Amino acid sequence: MTSGPDIADRRAAAQHAVAEHLRLTAAGNTGEWVELFAPDAVLEFPFAPVGVPRRVTGRDALFAHMSSFPETFAVEFVDLVFHETVDPGLVIAEFRSTGTARPTGKPYEQTCISVVRTDDDARITHYLDYWNPLVAIEALTPADVPSDTDLGVAFGD
Repeated sequence: MTSGPDIADRRAAAQHAVAEHLRLTAAGNTGEWVELFAPDAVLEFPFAPVGVPRRVTGRDALFAHMSSFPETFAVEFVDLVFHETVDPGLVIAEFRSTGTARPTGKPYEQTCISVVRTDDDARITHYLDYWNPLVAIEALTPADVPSDTDLGVAFGD
């Protein structure tokens, strides 16, 4: 079994990889961002809306998937909190994005939770990204597009 300092170092490296993921995403540096991932890494979006892949596998596909992000959103990621796990290669992170959707100029305020696995070299092997697609859809919908009030959902009585 790995000793205490080795576990702490591995945990710190894994958390650093996630923090760098956020920094490079916000900076629009997709080329450097993709290097944080293992060659066969998986990026999953369990709540992805229709038209957005739920699973992206491999660096080439990751790069292609994220290459338009800088033209779509101007964001910064704030309030990053890591939740300690038993496995030092597993990172659970909570954070917010704050910024705008570039095509519409509308605010993009998103709350996220990510569950990230890293290998022994602190490369991301699996990134499970929980974000609210409704926030993205609203931010990317032009202001002059009327909403359909018939699509509302009532909860309770």
